Parts: sequence; C-alpha cells; structure tokens
Amino acid sequence: MRILVTNDDGIFHPGVEAMVSVLQHFGEVYVVCPDKERSAISHSITLRHPIKAIRTNIFSTGVSSWVVNGTPADCTKLGIEVLMKEPPDIVFSGINIGPNLGRDIYYSGTIAGASEASLFGIPAVAVSLASFDTANVNYQQIKALFYQIGEVILQNKIPNGMLLNVNLPYTSKELCRGVKVVPLDMSVSRYQHVGLNGPNGDVYYWLKDTYQELGALAKGHDFSMLKENYVTVSPIENKAITKRRIDHVSRWFNTFNQTKEAFFHVKN
Repeated sequence: MRILVTNDDGIFHPGVEAMVSVLQHFGEVYVVCPDKERSAISHSITLRHPIKAIRTNIFSTGVSSWVVNGTPADCTKLGIEVLMKEPPDIVFSGINIGPNLGRDIYYSGTIAGASEASLFGIPAVAVSLASFDTANVNYQQIKALFYQIGEVILQNKIPNGMLLNVNLPYTSKELCRGVKVVPLDMSVSRYQHVGLNGPNGDVYYWLKDTYQELGALAKGHDFSMLKENYVTVSPIENKAITKRRIDHVSRWFNTFNQTKEAFFHVKN
C-alpha cells in the first residue's frame, strides 16, 4: 500500500513525524509537506509564482519525502501528479495541532490536503489533535491511539469522493471513550473578531479562537463528542453539485427562458 502524507503545520512539525511513524506499519510512506506553517489557508493553490519540491531525508529510512514552498493542496497535487511514480492508495493529512471541527472544513489547510486527494478519487483522511500545546504534547501517547484508529480505517474502503475528518482527544487509548461517527456542528462560530485600538486611534481586528470557551454544544455532533473524550469521525463528500439541486435552481429561470425562447422563435 502506498500512503501519501501531508500537513499544514510544516514538514518539521512533530505531528507529521508521529503520523509517519505509525503509518509505516501499514505500507510504503511518502511525505510531501509545506516548508512552513500554512494553517487556515483553506484549499488555495499557488498560481502566481513557481514552487519547488526539494527532497529531504528528515524521516526514517525508506520514507521518500519532499519539502514544498506551497500550500497543503499544492503538496497533495504535486505528490499525486509528479513526485510519486504511481498514485497513492490513500492520503493522510496531519496530525494537526488543534482540532478541526464544524465550519473549520472551509478554512483548514489540513482538511484541504485531504480534500485535494478526494478530487482525484483517492481515499483521504484528515487527522487533528485536540491540543494546542505543541511543546508539551506526548506524541507517544497519541501514536498509540492513532494506530488503532488508522488500522480500522485502512481495513475498510473509503468511497470515492469522500474524505474522513478525524479528531483525536488528547488522552490515552485507555481513557479514550471510543469512536463516534458524527455530523459536523455548523452552528458553532468558533472564531470571533476582536477589536484592538491602534496607536493612532485606528481599530484593528484579530480572529480569536474561542474553542476553549465554548459552552453548551449540540449533542451528538463533533464539538460535543470530542469534548467528551471520544474520537470523532465525520465523513465529508466532495460533491459540488447534485442533480436535485440543479433541477431546483433551474426552475427559478423557467419564465426567463420561456420568454427568450418565444423571442427567438418570433425573430426566426
């Protein structure tokens, strides 16, 4: 099995090393990651300047890896189209520091790295950790939990056009309460703009992450289940449009089109 790993925290982040060390037990691992942190960059790709992919040997023997001065989506795309001789069987993005929940799917570079793979019809998994303390995370503990989750995922088949958004509680596999496959709680506005007064009387705005301060949460969704020490898994489909929605919106323009058809019928 060929496994491509990317992230948005940068190739030197310990989360990607933890992921690589676990996934090596399951297949041949390739790594293509940004050269620095690209958090909250969403699904952007680099258009205005060329990008480099430089081989590196920072991981253990047998892991082919490249560092890229681009986005997570760039990394996945380059890995699939150029760097790997054969396409990967699955793509993992992470392990991200900080959870990705609810509306984060629209902002997260971690999820974008996985989403790019699903556009190619390649199974993909985004993995994030519910901790923000990079310096003090016990990655040995996290690897033990992720090993069990990854093993189950790799034993099954992710449908084409779908990715799995996985969030790990920061706890041991013994204290983890289990796995909940849950919907995303899109009602939570996690990031809030905070105004700051500048020295010249101007007001500047900074996005504050209120995750630690969230109160009542919808039961049975990703935010609440992760807070209760469950691993959350949320399937996300990359269906941009559906036939039902096309038919629905098409009906809005029936009168306009009928008028146009009548006009051209008379004109001809």
